[in-house]
Amino acid sequence: MTQYKKEEILKKFIPIVDFIAGITGPFCEVVLHDVSNVESSIVAIKNNHISGRQVGGPLTDLGLKLLKEKAYKEKDYLLNYPAKTKDGKVLRSSTFFIKDDDGNILGMLCVNIDLSGAHEAKKFLDDFIMGIEKNSVEQNTDKHVKEMPEHLTLSLEDLMHDLIQQTVAEVEVPPERMSPKEKMWVVHRLSEKGVFMLKGAVAEVAKCLKTSENTIYRYLNKKDDD
Repeated sequence: MTQYKKEEILKKFIPIVDFIAGITGPFCEVVLHDVSNVESSIVAIKNNHISGRQVGGPLTDLGLKLLKEKAYKEKDYLLNYPAKTKDGKVLRSSTFFIKDDDGNILGMLCVNIDLSGAHEAKKFLDDFIMGIEKNSVEQNTDKHVKEMPEHLTLSLEDLMHDLIQQTVAEVEVPPERMSPKEKMWVVHRLSEKGVFMLKGAVAEVAKCLKTSENTIYRYLNKKDDD
């Protein structure tokens, strides 16, 4: 195959460079290499702010190794291998081998995704979450928060239902099998949580505990040790 023919084949990949870069955005560098001249192999590049390379730049060290080892004979592409720019950006890279009908390599289409922002975001989130957990354990000694973590509900009905069910579950006995003392404990516990500040709470608690509203009021007026 003549050099002219090889160049014509590679030219067809230049719009693909633009296409991939347009889809993936500014965090993805796309490079087309002509491996017939490894010293100035770059014939097209988009989003080159990532690596700082230009058209006419050389093939990479890995590119040279792949050519030397004829990796293109065994594979059509390599996916998601680590790479790094001169200024330290961490990349996830992939290479597609452009070959002729006889399997001879003509070029490489490389996609380099800049993970620097993702790593910074991950570090921020890790530090943020660890900070919250540390503060929760070491600094948040407020008994109101320690005794009852916050749950974000969608409605008053949900709030009331969740509080009642959570408190009933603390007894570990179904309401129909609870003793009067256990039911009174549930009522007092719900009172501590502020449930009876909610409209309709007495009726809802009575329904859940399989008892009357008058009994709930009686429990509220009694102490646990009565």
